[in-house]
Amino acid sequence: MDNSAVYAVQLAVDEAATNIIEHAYHLRSGGKIKCAYEIIPDGIEIILVDYGDTFDPNNVPEPTVKVPLEEIRPRGLGLFFMRKMMDEVTFEFTPEGNVLTMIKRKK
Repeated sequence: MDNSAVYAVQLAVDEAATNIIEHAYHLRSGGKIKCAYEIIPDGIEIILVDYGDTFDPNNVPEPTVKVPLEEIRPRGLGLFFMRKMMDEVTFEFTPEGNVLTMIKRKK
């Protein structure tokens, strides 16, 4: 992968972990996040599993980003960045944990 794809993966994983800490665990200590990856024939697959609160990703509104930079909220863009930076982002909420899968494909 080129440098921009590597940066996209790093940013998406960082945003995902931050969202888990802030929203699934509400900044409480002791929450666990499992992170795994697999190199797939056309890119990389990243899987994060947590055991915190669930949410409906379809109920997260698209942020308004076509405004002056000073009007953009400092928080609230994590899911937006994850979806923009990665080729696939899926959530699965099971009794065994909340599973976030993100795929980035080579160009």
